[in-house]
Amino acid sequence: MKNFKKTLAGISALTLTLSMTACGGDSSSNGGSDTPTEETTTATTTTAATVELNTATLAEEDAATLEEVADKELRDVELENKTIKWLAHYDINPSTAKGDSEAVNISLFKNKYGGEIQWYSTTWNTRYSDLSTYVLGGEGIDFFPCDTAALPKGVVSGMFQPVDDYIDLNAPLWQDVSEAMEIYNFNGKHYELVNSVTAENIVIYNKQTISEQGLDDPWELYQAGEWNWDTFEKMLEQFVDPDADQVGLDGYWNEKALLLSAGVPSVEAVDGHLVTNLNDPTIEKAMNWMYGLYNKGLVMDMSLYDWSEQPQFMGEGKELFYIIGAWAVQSNPDTWNTKIPVENLGLAPVPSPEGSDPYQAATLDGWVICKGAANPEGVALFSECTRLANTSDDAIAIADKKAKEDFQWSDELIAINKEINELARKYPVVDLATGVSTDVASLTTDGGSQIGLRAAFHGVEWATNREEIADVVDMLVQEVDDQLTALS
Repeated sequence: MKNFKKTLAGISALTLTLSMTACGGDSSSNGGSDTPTEETTTATTTTAATVELNTATLAEEDAATLEEVADKELRDVELENKTIKWLAHYDINPSTAKGDSEAVNISLFKNKYGGEIQWYSTTWNTRYSDLSTYVLGGEGIDFFPCDTAALPKGVVSGMFQPVDDYIDLNAPLWQDVSEAMEIYNFNGKHYELVNSVTAENIVIYNKQTISEQGLDDPWELYQAGEWNWDTFEKMLEQFVDPDADQVGLDGYWNEKALLLSAGVPSVEAVDGHLVTNLNDPTIEKAMNWMYGLYNKGLVMDMSLYDWSEQPQFMGEGKELFYIIGAWAVQSNPDTWNTKIPVENLGLAPVPSPEGSDPYQAATLDGWVICKGAANPEGVALFSECTRLANTSDDAIAIADKKAKEDFQWSDELIAINKEINELARKYPVVDLATGVSTDVASLTTDGGSQIGLRAAFHGVEWATNREEIADVVDMLVQEVDDQLTALS
């Protein structure tokens, strides 16, 4: 691995594994036989930032270097079937129309194994119905993006298969994502090839507002070991002032982020089996705490603003905290909806209860291998090429450079974002409710304002809420776990 990091030092066109940063895409399914008529934006995710595939073409000497690296670091096997079939609402391959170069993982796959990726186009809304059609029709689709709706219901429906037979989970390439791999462990089988782990949400604040209000800087509190629910709440109490039009906490997804910061999701896999945690005292503590924030008027009342976020209040000094993904400030500062000047942008992890580990809601970027895949061995080798690319110090350096040039981030902001993502890698929390079933999700993480894990910030106390949903959720989750057990 060290040889790899040193060898790639001169590659100027380094980019990483692909992930989708948007949930759109209008291309119709074409079976991979025709050129898609519409392009979708693709990007690469690193532990540092998001890097678009818009680099220059690899020079001949750089391509030769990659070939040398592949020979030293990757499995020396012959791939009989050179093609792997990818079904998604975006293409992994670089767009020739946009002048994109190959990502390093694709170059490694081609140079080492002669591999190529055939894209089967679909749309976001039809991706699962198209997947079912292809799998049942014996098309041999090999891999598919692992979004939050994929697992475990894709296992129960016969869409996905375990990855254990195709990769060595004990190999060095997989060590830094080994804990994340366990999140989708059902009956001792692992179902996601995890490429990277990042924080799903961060706390954004305006450093000028913090200074003018005489408040402690959240990042400095974190560094001192004092950034927790208590300090978060005290700062909100000091700041919120309806008479001065000062509001506290904003963000559509702050409920889920704060709940998972306590470390216990509503549904998870434990020792290979699905369990529900709605009666867990940690969830009760989190929900009661959030209900308290609501009752104290510390959460912005979106009903006053046509149920819309108001992140522009951040730049105006009228809003203290905004919980959202880092992507919201990973673009030209002129496009930030927070309107915070880049020199005043503050980032911090979502706080956890005092005395607990700093759990973070995590995004697991990765793939699943489809049932009936024609070339699962090829997907495994491509995933190893991706993991090799993802462990390069040089790749992170490229992301750092982009953050400086495109986002105008300082070295400090880049380092802070890396540390927050590292927390998510070490203390990842993922709620499986969406992946269990639509019914379970509608009662927990994805429900309306009066039910589930979003209800506290809408004035519904947890005891009543839990009594209405817990037994039903337990039954629904147990049914899916029984189905998973029957498949083992």
